[in-house]
Amino acid sequence: MNITADSVKQLRERTGAGMMECKKALVETQGDMDAAAELMRKTGLAKADKKATRVAAEGTVVVERSGNNAVLVEVNCETDFVARGDEFLGFARDVAKAALAHSPGSLEALLASQGTAGSVDDQRRALIAKIGENISVRRFEKLSATGALGTYIHGGRIGCVVALEGGDEALARDLAMHVAAVNPAYIDASEVPAAVLDKEREILAEQTKGEKKPPDIIAKIVEGRLRKYLAEITLMGQPFVKDPETTVEKLVKKAGAKVVKFVRYEVGAGIEKKQDDFVGEVMAQVKAQKN
Repeated sequence: MNITADSVKQLRERTGAGMMECKKALVETQGDMDAAAELMRKTGLAKADKKATRVAAEGTVVVERSGNNAVLVEVNCETDFVARGDEFLGFARDVAKAALAHSPGSLEALLASQGTAGSVDDQRRALIAKIGENISVRRFEKLSATGALGTYIHGGRIGCVVALEGGDEALARDLAMHVAAVNPAYIDASEVPAAVLDKEREILAEQTKGEKKPPDIIAKIVEGRLRKYLAEITLMGQPFVKDPETTVEKLVKKAGAKVVKFVRYEVGAGIEKKQDDFVGEVMAQVKAQKN
């Protein structure tokens, strides 16, 4: 059967696959464009499964918002080259929109959410087949605020959402920027688990063993250092990044607001990334583009 160059071109534009793969699929389906696209999708799924074990530690974080509801999503790929591409970024935005629209209760539910081009996972696998890298939706969280809601994305790699009771949008955004910059672990001391406090107190007590002071003085020193530690790891205790002369707690109280919750994602945090050389990474991209 004669397969025209125009039909191959159409299938390439539709699937993003290589010319020879498109021609082969059209031959196998006797020129049926829809059947060829479905066949290539199935082939793409197989490719996606093979790439699933490869480390995806690059990527982006995206915020999608509607009124006082917002979703923060992290989507990963293998290289920074792909992470900056329009198709990958478009997929990440679609994932965030699906998370906001459907409010899934788990990552599995998010991947199963339906969009205009199938499920989120179908879109993910199709993009893997087209780009040639492992792509994963790593995590997401939805926040709702009774007061102001602040969002901030820094360079596509750090994303924050802060939900307040009271306050205004300017304060909420400032706090989101602060969280992005300083990375507090908790809102205030009441959120810090007892086990964390006990461990830190134990460490501080060990550090004071060499100090020749009465036990009651040592105890006061330990508690003083513990308070300093809590100020460092809690949002309320930290100096405000835009005005170090005041604490976040004072800033929030002055505005008559309360921080209900915050979420901060940083691309690849906690993922052990394989260290590839730059030349190898570029060559891998060139090879992927040819396939």
